[in-house]
Amino acid sequence: MTHSPLRLRLDGDALVANWQLLRDLSNGAACGAAVKADGYGLGAREVVRRLAAAGCRDFFVAVWSEARALADLGVSISVLHGVRDADLADRPPDARPVLNTIEQVRRWRAAGGGLCDVMVDTGMNRLGIAPEDIAAGLLDGLEIETLMSHLACADEDVPLNEQQRTAFAVLRGRTAARRMSLANSAGIALGADYAFDLTRPGIALYGGRQRAGHTGIRQVASPEAQILQRRRVRAGEIVGYNATFVASRDTEIAVLNLGYADGYLRCFSGKGRARAGDTMLPVIGRISMDLTAVAVDAAPALAEGDWLTLDYALPETAALSGLSQYELLTGLGDRFDRMWG
Repeated sequence: MTHSPLRLRLDGDALVANWQLLRDLSNGAACGAAVKADGYGLGAREVVRRLAAAGCRDFFVAVWSEARALADLGVSISVLHGVRDADLADRPPDARPVLNTIEQVRRWRAAGGGLCDVMVDTGMNRLGIAPEDIAAGLLDGLEIETLMSHLACADEDVPLNEQQRTAFAVLRGRTAARRMSLANSAGIALGADYAFDLTRPGIALYGGRQRAGHTGIRQVASPEAQILQRRRVRAGEIVGYNATFVASRDTEIAVLNLGYADGYLRCFSGKGRARAGDTMLPVIGRISMDLTAVAVDAAPALAEGDWLTLDYALPETAALSGLSQYELLTGLGDRFDRMWG
């Protein structure tokens, strides 16, 4: 039972269908799932449970606390940020580090080694060891499950994509790695040459669309907010902070239990929309920390306690707000009850 005036409706069938589409686009490569940041804000445990039941076998988190939170699910987890000294004492048995630096490689060896993954930098200059370090023997003797790299601009048609793919491809056979992995969500849609042995989708699992190949991706998360008050604003009166909205005529408004503290940010002021069934209702005035106003003249039956759905399809909402699709999901706060269906 929900107790919050905010809820996040989550479509488990859409999540699984998105993974299956990405698996099929992976051209025979295994298809994993990035579940860092608590499953991009949806709830990592429920995401992992559903995708594992569908056949996903490789999951990726950022830090060891995320791996520990999933340890009892019995799935294979890669920790993308590698391993610090502080992480060595409490490592789940089914989790392995993605080693990113020379120091991490040395630390892992000194701790006794074991199965690991390795990130190599092919041009993004974010995380990863240099190909020159591989040539110099840095990884010799390591038990490597997956050698991986990361595309910087996979959602764009730029020469760097092919440059990175080529730089990665020449590393095949130069380490003891059993598998190679390059493609993220957008990279999967670049074609078979980018799939290698394992793909690592993230945002597309959760409804994000970045390239033409993502046309079939379905929306997973729909925020809903309860009406705290319905009231009439007279012509000439204002709504919200700084009087950014002045009613040009008598207007019915609903004030929602929702604001920027919940991740519905001020950039939606005067731009966002809510829905009552098929009826679109515009956000008016400035969004405040906990409250958002919408005009509801088109929905005369709405009353205090009723629920509205926020218009939150990721590509369209990103274009409207100036936020990335990633920010839209991961910014949704803890006051939302996550409700899977």
